[in-house]
Amino acid sequence: MKIGIPNALLYYYYGPFWTEFFKELGAEVVVSHSTDKKTVDMGIGVSVPEICVPIKIFNGHVLQLLKSGVDYVFIPRMASVEKGKYFCPKFMGLPDMARHSIPGVAGKLLTMDVQSRSENIFSPKMYYSIAEKLAVSDKRIELACRKGAEVWRKFRKLGLGGRTIAEAFEGLKNPNRIKEPVKIDGPKIGLLGYVYDVYDEFVSMNVTERLRQLGINVLTFEMLSNRELKRYIKKMKKSLFWTFSDKLLGGAYKMFRERSVDGVIHVTAFGCGPDAFLGKLLELESEDSGIPFMTVRIDEHTGENHLQTRVEAFVDMLKRKTVPVGDAV
Repeated sequence: MKIGIPNALLYYYYGPFWTEFFKELGAEVVVSHSTDKKTVDMGIGVSVPEICVPIKIFNGHVLQLLKSGVDYVFIPRMASVEKGKYFCPKFMGLPDMARHSIPGVAGKLLTMDVQSRSENIFSPKMYYSIAEKLAVSDKRIELACRKGAEVWRKFRKLGLGGRTIAEAFEGLKNPNRIKEPVKIDGPKIGLLGYVYDVYDEFVSMNVTERLRQLGINVLTFEMLSNRELKRYIKKMKKSLFWTFSDKLLGGAYKMFRERSVDGVIHVTAFGCGPDAFLGKLLELESEDSGIPFMTVRIDEHTGENHLQTRVEAFVDMLKRKTVPVGDAV
């Protein structure tokens, strides 16, 4: 049995768990290839114009998998992974949107509800609902959840050690050749954005590596522990309603208030509702702290030259700002 997993959205965070989970159930796991222009164009073709580009890209990956001949495409309904916090409505309605907008997916849709009190989404109870469709026992589901959880924890440990998501994925593939976290003798930028905006190299134009090539150390939210992310959020009378927006805000507060970075860049998709709230809070925090801040909005039309010019200008400004007066040219 071939099970397809779209290489988009929360695959960048939970992909290692889902991949190992289905392998342990005896399935052949097919992950769609990295986003390219064809993927984006296919997704646009089956999406309403108003929806954000990450969903359009996701739809393109689903079509990719259907064309590859998989038996099922795994599209979980992501509801909540924290008490009182929820995912964007598009995530909660993702299986339904796919069923009604992507030709051929209805008969191959494999879905279940993800609702947990923590980001550890490994409770077998959530996955029992797909046991019959996959012709496996509940016992197999339980074992697969344990194995998948082990892999995911290794993945997160690599990230918490200062590695990017891309480097953590590579570390899982080659555990005997895990690279040390990159350290550069230069300014540090807090790169804030949902994992699917920052690490989809096509849509973000590999902004993480671009910054490193410009002599910048990069700090992202997934390099911080949940304890660090919640430190300042706990003091708020009311935090954000959305799980990952809250993580980004917690990371931003830590960066700005502890002055642990020289600048902050927020990568956001055009038309993202939760980011409309988050972005304003980041602007206010930047004004209070005096730490430079820039927003980079991406969509299917974003050009490489546009992003490169803005990032290079921001980095140049930071470097000039951090150079001692006596050393300035």
